[in-house]
Amino acid sequence: MDPDQLDDLAARLRAAGCVFAEEEAARLVERADDAHHLEALVARRVEGEPLEHVLGYVDFHGLRIGVDPGVFVPRQRTVLLVDEAVALARRRAIRTRPPETVPGQAGDPVVVVDVCCGAGALGLAVATDLGSGADAGRRPVDLHVTDLDPAAVACAARNVAAVGGVAYRGDLFDPLPTRLRGRVDVLLANVPYVPTGEIPLLPPEARDHEARVALDGGGDGLDVLRRVAADAPRWLAPGGHLLTESGERQASGAVAVLERAGLAARVVRDEEIGAAVVVGTRRDARTA
Repeated sequence: MDPDQLDDLAARLRAAGCVFAEEEAARLVERADDAHHLEALVARRVEGEPLEHVLGYVDFHGLRIGVDPGVFVPRQRTVLLVDEAVALARRRAIRTRPPETVPGQAGDPVVVVDVCCGAGALGLAVATDLGSGADAGRRPVDLHVTDLDPAAVACAARNVAAVGGVAYRGDLFDPLPTRLRGRVDVLLANVPYVPTGEIPLLPPEARDHEARVALDGGGDGLDVLRRVAADAPRWLAPGGHLLTESGERQASGAVAVLERAGLAARVVRDEEIGAAVVVGTRRDARTA
C-alpha cells in the first residue's frame, strides 16, 4: 500500500474516533491477507469493534496472545499484576527449593491458577516468565485457568497450550481438579470489578463488545472478589499468594475483603500506568 492510501485509511479511522489512527492503519494493513480482507477488517473497526478483536490478538507482556470476538481484552495496566506474581513466585521458589536440589535442575512445578481468565493472558504471561531467566528463579509451571464464558475458555485453551496449561469451563474454583486444594502457589484473580451501575459509563468498545460477565462486579464492584476470597484459603498452599487488580477507590475495600478471609493483604501501586494490585497471602510461618 502506498503512503497516500495509508493516509486515506488513517483518515477513515480517525473520523470513526480512533485516537491512534496511523498506528492502527499500519497494523490492519499488516494483518490483512489482501485488499478485500483489509476492507473487511477496516469496516469492523470503523463500526466500533475493539482493535484487538479485529486483529485477533493483543500484544501483552512481550507475548502475542490470541483474542477472539467477545472475549475480554487484557489491559496493559495489568502487567503490574503479572510482574508482582512472577516476583513473588520466584522468591517463593528459591525459599522452598529443597537443599539437595542441584543448581540448574528444575524443582517441583509452581502451581498457578488463573480464575476469570478471559483469554488466559495472565496465566500464560506468568508461566512464560517463570520458565525463563536465571536458574535460581526458573521453575516449571503447572498452569490451570478457568472461566464461565465458553468463548473465553476456548480462546484460553489455545493460548495456554503453549506452556502446557489446561483450561476449564466453570465458575471460579468449581471445575478445578480437587488435587490442587492446598497446593496453589499463585492464584491470579483478575475478577470483574466495575460496579453494576457504572457499566453504562464504560467505553462502547468494552460495554458493547466484551462479555458482561467479565466486567460486572456487582453493586460495589467487589462481589466476585468476595467469592474468590472466601474459597482461596482452601486452595492456596501455605504461604501462597492471591493477586487481584483493583480500581484505586476500591483498593481499601478489596484489602478488607481479603483480610476477612484470613489472608494478609497489601496493595501494590504503579502510578505511572495507573494500576493497583491487591495481594493476599495465606498466613504461615513459611510465608514468602
